[in-house]
Amino acid sequence: MVDSRGPLAQDARRPERLELRVPTTATQLPAVRAMAGDLAMRMDYDLDAVEDLRLAVDEACATLSTIVEGDAPLTVVFETTRAGLHIDAWVPTADGTEVPTDGFGWAVLAALVDAVEGRRSTQAEVPAGNGGSEPVAIISMDKFLPGQQPAGVGSDQNLSVAR
Repeated sequence: MVDSRGPLAQDARRPERLELRVPTTATQLPAVRAMAGDLAMRMDYDLDAVEDLRLAVDEACATLSTIVEGDAPLTVVFETTRAGLHIDAWVPTADGTEVPTDGFGWAVLAALVDAVEGRRSTQAEVPAGNGGSEPVAIISMDKFLPGQQPAGVGSDQNLSVAR
């Protein structure tokens, strides 16, 4: 299912969506990073932005791999729009698990993309979820093409690494 992301899906075009589900292991994270880089290149991001996206996806997936419950898979959903690339990465977690949004890794992640958010959710609320009430942790990121960033998006990021 493809859904519109409101103002990010400009001129009534629906975003294109790619879902990737891989084991949450260090050996599989390079495949996710490569997919992000390939999509960014096809969207005509400059080389610095392509590398920023690769690093951001790698950091988000590494962060999620530290809180995944058991050997559950990592799900990454890439949505391409006229405005840019939106990425949702999530893993099933134990109830009450928070996405770690402090520390150096999160500050690096926030510096690499235009907007980032980490939060708790459920399978019913995440893209490519199974519709159930099982808890998940999700990191959502946006990297906009030059001149396409909507007003107010990403302007309230706190890059502090202090607790």
